[in-house]
Amino acid sequence: MNIVDLQHIISQGESETVEFKQSFSKAVIETIVAFSNTKGGKVIIGVNDIKDIVGVSVTDETVQKWINEIKQNTEPAIYPIIDIVNFEGNTVVIFTINEFPIKPVAFKDRFFLRKHNSNHKLSVDEISELRFTSLNYSFDAFEVETSFEQLDNSSLQYFIKKVKDSGRFKLTNNIKQDLIKLGLIKNGKLTRATELLFGLHHTNIHIGRFKSETTIIDDLMIRSPLVLAVDEAMDFIKKNIRLGFEFGGETTKRTEKWQFPIPAIRELLLNAIVHRDYTNPTDVIIKIFDETIEITNPGKLMGDLTVEKIESGDYISQHRNKLLTEVFYLTGDIEKYGTGFRRIAEWFKDYPNLNYKMKELSGYIQLKIYPVNVPVNVPVNVPVNVPVNDRQRKILYDVLKNNRITQAELAYRYNVNRETIKRDLKKLKELNLIKRIGPAKGGHWEIINR
Repeated sequence: MNIVDLQHIISQGESETVEFKQSFSKAVIETIVAFSNTKGGKVIIGVNDIKDIVGVSVTDETVQKWINEIKQNTEPAIYPIIDIVNFEGNTVVIFTINEFPIKPVAFKDRFFLRKHNSNHKLSVDEISELRFTSLNYSFDAFEVETSFEQLDNSSLQYFIKKVKDSGRFKLTNNIKQDLIKLGLIKNGKLTRATELLFGLHHTNIHIGRFKSETTIIDDLMIRSPLVLAVDEAMDFIKKNIRLGFEFGGETTKRTEKWQFPIPAIRELLLNAIVHRDYTNPTDVIIKIFDETIEITNPGKLMGDLTVEKIESGDYISQHRNKLLTEVFYLTGDIEKYGTGFRRIAEWFKDYPNLNYKMKELSGYIQLKIYPVNVPVNVPVNVPVNVPVNDRQRKILYDVLKNNRITQAELAYRYNVNRETIKRDLKKLKELNLIKRIGPAKGGHWEIINR
């Protein structure tokens, strides 16, 4: 390495692949291990935290001592590439570390991963996952004792239909042979993925409809085979969010519109199922509130993935459960090319009043859909010359969703008295937007097409 290259690297500052140290220490070996377990990198000795070249006193014997210390304290032993550069009377030593092919590498029985510009100590679960990943293996590929005869036939038939419709895999008339070809049956035994997809298992999707953080008004625990569980979860979600309509363009034709973008929610649900950590017994949790949805699944982001990279779209897709990913790709439910969040962003363009945010919790990933600071939950667009207020627009939406909704229910929903709701309904009838069919008890409301 020459002086120009060194100055350029230093000018960029510390990062996921660069760290500065004023002297050699155990912290240097820790960083070397972290780089080995991630994408490789450079440890530059003789530079301080504010990017000043301070130099380090070093001889050939010193360098050899450092190499021996690195070799003796890493398992498998790491041999970094060493460059020595002299700059204006100061000596700088650069250790270049390549990503190690079989991970994880340890420093005195401790394991580290490089995240951003710091070292992250790995938990037992993260160590196992890193090992599986480096061997191109995943937890869902483990063999289980469940027999083929114990699988749910309806889920197998649904899988067959979905794959035929997608055209992404040519099935035979022998589903067991097809599962063998796909790696879902190995050495005559089912894999964990096969059990999750088509059999009885102990992982759940728990969905609740909340009026507040502590008030649950509807609840469902889904334990079905995963190929069926997705549709079951989406059915529950649709029952617990609002369906409205808009009048748009030059025509008076009514267009239905869900409160949230349904394709985006389905993609997020599939992400939670495919990428969750199945060594963690915690359920996938979905909370539906009046104006927000939260989806939480056990597991951390894989490898060097970060929330920032995902949100920017600048990332390479990584799969914790390779077989589950393959199956949901074959059924046409997902793509394997890391385009999911790009498509989600496109779907949200039709919902300018909504946004979504991902965050990492302690061992979990949570994604929240929430309203932004523009008029929200105005589910029905009426002509601009029709004088209705925001609550009256929402009442139109509620009537569309439940044409037998009562005045008492509307009063409770909007925290007003029944007389106010009566006046709202009277106004909407006078504007010829709704009409009452039948008596007050036993009748129903009807939206009038305009």
